[in-house]
Amino acid sequence: MIKVIVTGAAGKMGCRIINIINETEGIKLVGATEKRGSKFIGKDSGELAGIGKNNISISDDITEIIKGCDVIIDFTSPASSLEHLYAAAEEKKAIVIGTTGFSDEHLKKIKDLSKEIRCVLSPNMSVGVNVMFKVLRDMAKILGDEYDIEIIEAHHRLKKDAPSGTAIRMAEILADSVNRDLSKVGVYARKGVIGERKKEEIGIQTIRAGDIVGEHTVMFGGLGERLEITHKAQSRDNFARGAVKAALWIVDRPHGIYDMQDVLELR
Repeated sequence: MIKVIVTGAAGKMGCRIINIINETEGIKLVGATEKRGSKFIGKDSGELAGIGKNNISISDDITEIIKGCDVIIDFTSPASSLEHLYAAAEEKKAIVIGTTGFSDEHLKKIKDLSKEIRCVLSPNMSVGVNVMFKVLRDMAKILGDEYDIEIIEAHHRLKKDAPSGTAIRMAEILADSVNRDLSKVGVYARKGVIGERKKEEIGIQTIRAGDIVGEHTVMFGGLGERLEITHKAQSRDNFARGAVKAALWIVDRPHGIYDMQDVLELR
């Protein structure tokens, strides 16, 4: 039985992860945390998640409960995720991180720390999105430079980072597939008289509105035709299921950093 701690346990994702753990064989919740000062500290995590009382109170200090777990599932913020990663490294625990918005410096620290522990780091835990990553790589290689590449992503009004981590990962995959440097060809906004679209551009456009869970469309625009591939998330459960799948998978792996492509054997 895999024992797991869920961080950000009172948030929308945390509650859905607790629900999925509750209905999944081979894994059980043994701890839950929230940020310091949260009004949910001391509350029953099961009641907050809507599954009934589970006698696991929400803590504000992961170091107090980490010894009893095998793996941590973390969907919080870049600063909090790093704090949890340091705690995991100290106790040699595995961790699954679905947080987005990391800086290059953050990512370097994550990679350094992951040499000592097991870590799954992915901007999107959805099975469908990760299949889409694989398909996009193949499509871009086949279509090559004759098709313009544009990415449009939409999320709810409360999302703090833009573009989404998923859209950035898509752009990285596409740029790599057509041998371009994303830092030089990525275009994140267009306004005014900007002239003709440069052939090598990869456009990444952001929409924030209402309660959109997450939508990503990649457009390959050619002369006389257009190909589009779209993923629409209708609930957070697909991300939660992917995270739980990753938690079950990572515990017995060698030390190192992995992503959902590894978990789903899509490489």
